Amino acid sequence: MLENPISTLYPINEIFQTIQGEGVFTGVPAIFIRLQGCPVGCPWCDTQHTWEQRESDQVEATEVVEKQQPSSNWASMTADEMVKLIEAKGYTAKHVVITGGEPAMFNLIPLGQALEQKGYQLQIETSGTFAIQVTPSTWVTVSPKLDMPGGYLVRPDCMKRANEIKYPVAMQKHIEQFDKLLKACPPRAEAIIALQPISQRPRATELAIKVCIERNWRLSAQLHKYLKIE
Repeated sequence: MLENPISTLYPINEIFQTIQGEGVFTGVPAIFIRLQGCPVGCPWCDTQHTWEQRESDQVEATEVVEKQQPSSNWASMTADEMVKLIEAKGYTAKHVVITGGEPAMFNLIPLGQALEQKGYQLQIETSGTFAIQVTPSTWVTVSPKLDMPGGYLVRPDCMKRANEIKYPVAMQKHIEQFDKLLKACPPRAEAIIALQPISQRPRATELAIKVCIERNWRLSAQLHKYLKIE
């Protein structure tokens, strides 16, 4: 049964069209819907402006579409309103990425249903620290965040639901931590595993390439940062 997309409100930091720069869908035109709010606290996070959801930062929906500068401003929107806005903008991409912040803090089923009814393919990017509420056909990218300041643990059910596990690395200890996670919370056999160098540091990139070749994993190089696009 279709859930009511009108009654579910989402805090939207930003909506824009670009090229997906990470993971399996690298190079695919995509519409990004960035949600506001995340308590995980990753030190290297490049969207720290999405962490706090302050009432004083709430704005009209028109102010979060194709922002010129990152900000903590957010708008409250329903799934139906987002679909209408995307259609009004005339975006050509059919791949929609729900990111954040931490999108799994919210029930994404109504949003997924509303988008899929219009022919969009849905992907979410999550830290794996909150229960994932999405439609069955949603592509789930879990980017596990271990030992972060927020103190949240990666959930076994999130690892099992993941279609893709994209792990950020900078040094050997991160590989060791990831190995422990894979043993404690094994993913499904067909899940794609990728390593993503943190901040394009040469040492991190060299390590990620080396381990990906050794284990037949994939490399996620954050193409959008090399191209200097959002």
